[in-house]
Amino acid sequence: MKSTNPVWKFFVSVKLTVFLLLSLAATSIIGTVIPQNADPEVYFHKFGPFLFRLFDVLDIFDMYHAWWFQLLLLLLVSNIVVCSIDRLSATWKLIFPRNLVFKPARFEKLEKKERFSVKRPPDALEAAYTAFAAKKFGRRQIDKTEKGFVVFAEKWRWTRLGVYIVHLSVILLIVGAIIGSLFGFKGFANIPEGESVDHVRLRDSGRMLPLGFTIRCEDFNISFYDTGAPKEFRSSLTILENDQAVVKKDIIVNDPLRYRGISIFQASYGEMAPEKKPDHDFSTENIQLNFTVKASGMVYKRKVEIGKPVDIPEGHGTFTLMEFNPSAEFRGQNIGAAMFGVLSPLQGEPVEVLLPLHFPNFDKMRRGEVVISVADQEAETFSPAQKDDVRYYTGLEVNKDPGVWVVYSGFIIMIAGCFITFFMSHQQICIEVSRKGDNSDVRVMGIANKNTMGMQRKVEKIAGHLAKLRGNP
Repeated sequence: MKSTNPVWKFFVSVKLTVFLLLSLAATSIIGTVIPQNADPEVYFHKFGPFLFRLFDVLDIFDMYHAWWFQLLLLLLVSNIVVCSIDRLSATWKLIFPRNLVFKPARFEKLEKKERFSVKRPPDALEAAYTAFAAKKFGRRQIDKTEKGFVVFAEKWRWTRLGVYIVHLSVILLIVGAIIGSLFGFKGFANIPEGESVDHVRLRDSGRMLPLGFTIRCEDFNISFYDTGAPKEFRSSLTILENDQAVVKKDIIVNDPLRYRGISIFQASYGEMAPEKKPDHDFSTENIQLNFTVKASGMVYKRKVEIGKPVDIPEGHGTFTLMEFNPSAEFRGQNIGAAMFGVLSPLQGEPVEVLLPLHFPNFDKMRRGEVVISVADQEAETFSPAQKDDVRYYTGLEVNKDPGVWVVYSGFIIMIAGCFITFFMSHQQICIEVSRKGDNSDVRVMGIANKNTMGMQRKVEKIAGHLAKLRGNP
């Protein structure tokens, strides 16, 4: 389809395609280099007031939801659609012709032809060769000649649409991403054991979004490795509609609960602050630490006080306890009460050491020459009343992406389109049989719009099969 319409000519331009692809690549690099949806204070301190205001106006901090990024995607979709329509007309006529016409001249120009002789007249071979062509190719045409006959056959003419199938898949991927960006959301919620929420906080804006139903955390369980690192955390969730339970499921990482198009993932956890006051405050007068020297295997117990260095046995330097935190965090996870100190070896730089009271083997992860742990931490730190009140909250990631099935469809169609485009081709074959005395001279020729070498090997196999079809050596 040719058009003098300037708008049509603009969208059909290959230069526009290249420009859009380069623009999307460049902006994606920017979106990768500059962290998205972080705290505005972080951006202000990192870039300064001028760049902060400029980037904020351009939506650089939430680039993939910016109007100009969505516009680039829409322009690319329009460009692909118009280019496909512009070229589809000629391809369609080629794939679905009114009358199937074979051009012998195309085969005669081929340099490589398979040729052999059969000790039978052409009339005796016509039925067998025609049946073979019909079985292997489907569409065939038989033309009589003065000395015999010619069988033309073809298959997979429709594979010329493979590139358009790939175009369709790209359009679906982009449209699915736009749908998810406009109508989906990503949020999070922290729910203490036994409590419920009916809203989530959006990650990009921080505003609260009602869910239309209630999520209740019935129970939360966590297991740990010997090092003290979390092994698995599991939340027992119930979905409530009008105070009636409609869905119940235990979720773990990568095994979400899905309801009404919303996916609820296990993302994090934390320890709630005790509701009851302890019988006595934490005392800095009775802290004892265990120092395990790896080389000798000896365990030394030393009494320490906050702010006062203590010598580590066997000449491994000194350790200074700096502070006590009743609700410490490690890599974004709440690990409960912990002590923090600094290990100063005789050689080398000082090392910060975190000592969770609940995980005595935690310091093994540091892989130092000395492993430090808190001795008798539970008896000296918390009263029985406080220990009974320790409970967790579950951190949930709550997402909705209505375009996800459009994206999945695009991936499936892209795989099919790429397979058709790269591994299938429109194949035509010509079997020419001419009388030569009492025998028949047979020539086999084949052409394909892709993979010419592969088609030549196929022609050789067909010729070998035809040569044996009537028992000819």
